[in-house]
Amino acid sequence: MTAPHGLSAQAPPHIHPPKVELFDLDAMTNTDPKGIVRTVREYRVEPFGLYIARDVVDHRSICALESWLLPELGLRITDWFYSPGHEWDDHFYVDVVRIDVDARCWRTEDHYLDLVVRPGRGVDVLDTDELLDAVVAGLLARSAAQTALATTYRTLDGLARHSYRLDRWLSTVGAWPTWSRR
Repeated sequence: MTAPHGLSAQAPPHIHPPKVELFDLDAMTNTDPKGIVRTVREYRVEPFGLYIARDVVDHRSICALESWLLPELGLRITDWFYSPGHEWDDHFYVDVVRIDVDARCWRTEDHYLDLVVRPGRGVDVLDTDELLDAVVAGLLARSAAQTALATTYRTLDGLARHSYRLDRWLSTVGAWPTWSRR
């Protein structure tokens, strides 16, 4: 089969299969997309999702993270803790994901799209090119891409309706995540 005009038959160098992470509640570990097993400080299961807190080891600018996996929304929301001198503007990082829930081990499959939410100010959508390239390369089913786009649009709409206040929007859809520093 010949690739459509303007697209190469080979996947672009930045494209990769969907990233998978495991969250083992019994072992208190998080296996990242590269297969590296990280120790988790805290897991907490709530009716609306899973909370994770862990240190980030051997990273020059990030020292810890807190995340919420929200299966009904198809989102992973992360608050990064930066090392002194590397602080970023106040924001949340939101991954569009499929979440498989198990009592002992949760699993996420990243569907490329990310949102950077700046509370009260706005949101940026990242990696649309990666999503489209993954579909063209056959790494992500069209139905999964359509779900990822619908999730992104629903999230953008909810955030806009609530002045880009993540907590306000989430409370309207039955999720009340808490954060250690907010």
